[in-house]
Amino acid sequence: MDQAITQWINSPAGNNTFLDSTVVVMTKAGILVFIVVVVLQWWSKIDRMHVRHTCVAAGLSFLIGLGINQVILLFVHRARPYDAGVSHLIISKSVDWSFPSDHATAAVAIVAACALNRLPRRAVCYCLLALLICWSRIFVGTHYLSDILGGGLTGAVAAVLVFALYREGTRLDRFVTGIL
Repeated sequence: MDQAITQWINSPAGNNTFLDSTVVVMTKAGILVFIVVVVLQWWSKIDRMHVRHTCVAAGLSFLIGLGINQVILLFVHRARPYDAGVSHLIISKSVDWSFPSDHATAAVAIVAACALNRLPRRAVCYCLLALLICWSRIFVGTHYLSDILGGGLTGAVAAVLVFALYREGTRLDRFVTGIL
């Protein structure tokens, strides 16, 4: 089923130059845009200190999630779908293993941090961007659906860990959110 869904999402790749170009830009720049959007929230006019706390939590979740992925990659060596003949690749090859997806981890970590810290509007907007980024990784042929789900899970776990350990209003939080 994983292969069938991956093939279905990837099947239009290479058939429409405009769609391919748009999705390639999304898959290559999506996380960078996500980071910039979160960083720009630092200067929010509304509920500034809470939003800043959430920005820090999102950044920590992002980094911890990617760290968890590096540990997983030591033990799970899953070939990319294009190497297994499942997908048609329309971007350059990746040098690491397929599972879990770092892009999905990063995107879901940010969304989950916003949701856990009670910023629902941002969480919904970020969720839409995260879904586009995750879908793009399958469309371009570099991930299976289960790679995306696994990456999303590690991002969510990282956000829950940060939520449990990095509390708003602590001395550390007041110091960090008071910068700039």
